Amino acid sequence: MTATATKVPPDIAIAQAAKLRPIRDVAAELGLSDDDVELYGRHKAKIALRALESRAAKGRLVLVTGINPTPAGEGKSTVTVGVTQALRRLGKNAILAMREPSLGPVFGVKGGAAGGGYSQVVPMEDINLHFTGDFHAIATAHNLLSAMLDAHLHHGNALGIDVRRVIWPRTIDMNDRALRNVIVGLGGVSGGPAREERYVIIPGSEIMAILALATGLQDLETRLARIIVALRGDKSAVRASDLKAQGAMTLLLKDAINPNLVQTLEGGPALVHCGPFGNIAHGCNSLVATKLGLALADIVLTEGGFGADLGAEKFFDIKCRFAGLKPEAAIIVATVRALKMHGGVKKDQLGVASPAAVQRGCENLRRHIRNVKKFGVPALVALNRFITDSDDEVEAVRAVGTAEGVDVVRCDVWEKGGEGGVAVAEALLGLLKTGTSGGGGAFNPL
Repeated sequence: MTATATKVPPDIAIAQAAKLRPIRDVAAELGLSDDDVELYGRHKAKIALRALESRAAKGRLVLVTGINPTPAGEGKSTVTVGVTQALRRLGKNAILAMREPSLGPVFGVKGGAAGGGYSQVVPMEDINLHFTGDFHAIATAHNLLSAMLDAHLHHGNALGIDVRRVIWPRTIDMNDRALRNVIVGLGGVSGGPAREERYVIIPGSEIMAILALATGLQDLETRLARIIVALRGDKSAVRASDLKAQGAMTLLLKDAINPNLVQTLEGGPALVHCGPFGNIAHGCNSLVATKLGLALADIVLTEGGFGADLGAEKFFDIKCRFAGLKPEAAIIVATVRALKMHGGVKKDQLGVASPAAVQRGCENLRRHIRNVKKFGVPALVALNRFITDSDDEVEAVRAVGTAEGVDVVRCDVWEKGGEGGVAVAEALLGLLKTGTSGGGGAFNPL
């Protein structure tokens, strides 16, 4: 038996029809004063880092991760938003902390990263495009270092840099393959030495990764100073500090380090800040946004990029280890469609029921459940619902969950918003209830 199809408008139509609360009201609900926030219009704001200084962490941290991504889609962002909305429907003081989207995927094959259906963060178009300018600030700071490096080479190269061993690229927030490898310095005497150059996308920039892990402006400047930009002839490192670039770079990032506050479609608070790619960096939103969420709310849902073998492990081993964070539960997102792809079904055949393919694909889910549990973090599986899912296919996934000792809970947040995530939220609260309050239980980064 297959679920009945429900007509859901396109994401952009849902987002544009939403009646947003003034962001000042959302901030006030969190206990933030006008001095704590800087408004970017009526529906976006930045929260000053000083808001963290007088607030101790009180919240419990939950990671949303998933199986290995497929072209069929899994929906970690959508589930993160929807379950946060569901927790608030249950009377819980919950907030989400997510990454900012990159224009490359937005205009490429993946689209936006603000959730989907009735589980989105809004204003969706702003978040997916220029937002509050954080990505532009990162690109400017990154390319300033590139310009200072080339200016140094042009004006005598006192540091003895080997132009064949320049490792600092330039950056742009677009998937422009023509810029992956280029030659610069073809302007004659005034153009600097000719050399090979490359561009990386902004979420792959080292500065993005640094900003996402920085605890404040001083820490940010210290980290920027350590960036290796090139090697000398003896292969010793030349750093940003040798070019005296870190102060100006920090100045360009002074606003970008402040977390962004927006809201869900149901009016709840959402922190959306930084966006390092998980296959290049640690794939998590900023440390300061997560800590701010823990200081402002009782439950914080945050997302790791890619599957649990990549995003979750980097979240646990890098972000949590560095910051002393203790996640108390994890939600592993899966779909029947994706599991069928892992089981060998082609994308154009995913609408055909195949419990056998789901069973084969569940080896992937099984591995990710074990990946999370080895860190001592209790988990549940949110089975993100598609209308083509058959009862037999769902039962095949539940059987794997039972064998692995985790609940598999149907999730309808794309179609129903917070209402469709109540079952997952209740299962999550059950996990948190059995854990150690505020202590993270047996969490153990490897």
